Amino acid sequence: MTGPLAGLRVVEIGSIGPGPFCAMMLADMGAEVIRVDRLDSGGPVGPGSDHAHELMNRGRRSAGVDLKHPRGPGVVLRLVEQADVLIEGFRPGVAERLGIGPEVCLARNPRLVYGRMTGYGQDGPGAEAVGHDLNYIAANGVLSLIGRHGQPPTPPLNLVGDIGGGGLILAFGLLAALFERTVSGRGQVVDAAMVDGAAVLATPFFGWVQTGEWSLDRGTNMIDSGAPYYEVYETADGRWLSVAAVEPRFYAALLALFELDAADLPDRDDPATWPALKEIFAAVVRSRTREEWGSLAAGLDACVAPVLGPEEVEADEHLSARGTFVRKDGVLQPAPAPRFSRTQARLTRPPARPGEHTAEALADWGFSAADVADLQADKVIGSGQ
Repeated sequence: MTGPLAGLRVVEIGSIGPGPFCAMMLADMGAEVIRVDRLDSGGPVGPGSDHAHELMNRGRRSAGVDLKHPRGPGVVLRLVEQADVLIEGFRPGVAERLGIGPEVCLARNPRLVYGRMTGYGQDGPGAEAVGHDLNYIAANGVLSLIGRHGQPPTPPLNLVGDIGGGGLILAFGLLAALFERTVSGRGQVVDAAMVDGAAVLATPFFGWVQTGEWSLDRGTNMIDSGAPYYEVYETADGRWLSVAAVEPRFYAALLALFELDAADLPDRDDPATWPALKEIFAAVVRSRTREEWGSLAAGLDACVAPVLGPEEVEADEHLSARGTFVRKDGVLQPAPAPRFSRTQARLTRPPARPGEHTAEALADWGFSAADVADLQADKVIGSGQ
């Protein structure tokens, strides 16, 4: 393993959404992650049938363990004894009922950092409520800020809840706890809730609302599709051009690109004129194709960029030069980020089928061949090699 987290050992209890994303980030940075996936009577159960494209599962091996078997929790606890981090995404109390809650895990390994990923957190009157990331960003006020004027709040994929407010916040919390461990020598529990994490992502907006600088009327603010100079416009070929010329000098360059004279246009600083100015910009952008605008904008500080689709990013000159996207086993995917000057991260393993590496992974974590054979015979673990 390479990367700044090489040498870190992580136990991931298989889940969906933010937990796997957090584990992927750690694995991308070089951590050795073993994912404990569940078993049922039909064999390993995973998030989808096409495991090769479950990219959040990349970079780590999977061991199939029946946590409801009387001996199943013992397998996890043996892994915990050697781990730096455990990640679980159960509803509050489930890990405790399974016998792998933080109290028993920290008793086995006082240096363990135990990461808990939920929607509403481990406590509070709503902690037991079910939901998905859209519910969590609705409940904390964030979703109400996202959308166009006159339209309902717009679900921002699951980037704000699962990915940013969930997986990334959990990864940040785990690394913070690991740093603190270098001082105290002790592990602790990290309670990461999407309702909290997504709220943190929206910190500046909560401030601006209270000063009157941000209107609660969606789609009327500078960067929420209200301003004509921060918008997406359709091109002549039915594609899209993003415009983000906020600062005056960039706006001047944009007008030069559009061959418009500021003296002939509505005042860009008056929100009342924004709809009319948008119509002017939209008509101009529709006069050329997306590629024509890209060529004309080259070398200008106009803050415009084409809206590329996932099928186009691999051929982009800049993204290709940066290596932003790479192919691993024929599958296109984002490369690990960020970049490091000495301990560069790289992709290692492709996404694993649930239980694919049970025997080899457990062997590398200290289980003897006899241990593995005994557990397999008792149907505690899967037969994957």
